[in-house]
Amino acid sequence: MQAKRKHLFDKPRNVRRLLYVLYSICALLLAIEFLYQRHSQHAWDSWPGFYAGYGFVGCVLLVLVAKLLRRFLQRPANYYDDGDDEP
Repeated sequence: MQAKRKHLFDKPRNVRRLLYVLYSICALLLAIEFLYQRHSQHAWDSWPGFYAGYGFVGCVLLVLVAKLLRRFLQRPANYYDDGDDEP
């Protein structure tokens, strides 16, 4: 019998490193946003962090809508079972 294969993110240390990298990238992009002058067409486009907030709200809404759709589209666990257990 084979030993269980180790993957990159099985170690909590690697997961913490990845999160630190992602948080650092987010902080860097937010800092750059204060230095970069955008030419916006709407008032809300010029708000610092607008697109980050817009993306976050869009993601949350997408998850919530998917949860609602799951109630209508979900099938029973034995949906594809034809009831015939013989091979």
